[in-house]
Amino acid sequence: MKRRDFVTLFGGAAAVWPVAARAQPAVGTLRLGTVAFVPRSAPIWVAFDQRLAELGYQEGRNLAFEFIQIPGFEGYESGFRELVARKVDIIFHGGAELGLKWALKATSTLPIVLVTTDYDPLAHGYVTSLARPSGNVTGVFPQQIELAKKRLQIFKETLPNLQTATMLWDASSEDQWKAMSAAAGEFGLRLVGVELRERPFDYEAALTQAPPDHRGALITPTSPAFYRDRERLAELALRHRIPSIFGFREWVEAGGLLSYGSNLPAMFRRAADYVDRIAKGARPADLPIEQPTKFELILNLRTARAIGITVSPMTLVRADEVIE
Repeated sequence: MKRRDFVTLFGGAAAVWPVAARAQPAVGTLRLGTVAFVPRSAPIWVAFDQRLAELGYQEGRNLAFEFIQIPGFEGYESGFRELVARKVDIIFHGGAELGLKWALKATSTLPIVLVTTDYDPLAHGYVTSLARPSGNVTGVFPQQIELAKKRLQIFKETLPNLQTATMLWDASSEDQWKAMSAAAGEFGLRLVGVELRERPFDYEAALTQAPPDHRGALITPTSPAFYRDRERLAELALRHRIPSIFGFREWVEAGGLLSYGSNLPAMFRRAADYVDRIAKGARPADLPIEQPTKFELILNLRTARAIGITVSPMTLVRADEVIE
């Protein structure tokens, strides 16, 4: 049930491009390309496609979307080289930082629109500033590193007696692991991290690597692999009857207990606006990288009952949405 209507991700007039710019008709066929770890049937891609359609783009009429699906991160290098060879006009990348590295190696001139799901583009040197990115890169930055500490706070508030937890992390989410590890002591938590390296990830084996007294709660950061495997991760936590917290609502919809973060499909919709602006003549260097200003706390009360825990009244009141 809705506790309060969810506010649009970026809020107000800032979320709307100038009317005159949006009213201009598309010229010819836009050749858009991406290399994706997550299948196109996922909610993020459905949202992206829907927004492109709302903006007037139809595949086969004025849009050619070169969607290259890869089984693992090792496919990024050849995938982005293939997009450049196919002479796309714009590259969209909504995946891991490694993908952006290969995209920039493949081209220094083609516009690249981002949703930086698990890294900070400014801290890692991909742009000179968020207000004026310079170069050929722009997009949306959901601040996952900054949100890491807030997720710990919410987890502790939800389960006041929680003292230990296990955090699974991979190469894409290492910065989030470092941030959570550094902040855990502030909330009276002892946190152990288990790194997953070989795909497909064996989450059951990873959990058993944690000390037995840390296996009673699970923290999963954001990464393309974890997003793709969200149902497996939620099932793991349910089967072991342990509380879990994630970065996006899709995990909670799959059966996880909690999530706190921005609305990822909404960010992909916003990225489609960037694609539209650039297709109509804007330069990436002149388009500020946006950060979401609204975040949502999602609670799966059905999961809480299934694993036999009582959620604090504070979380029930604060939740933007409770799944019952």
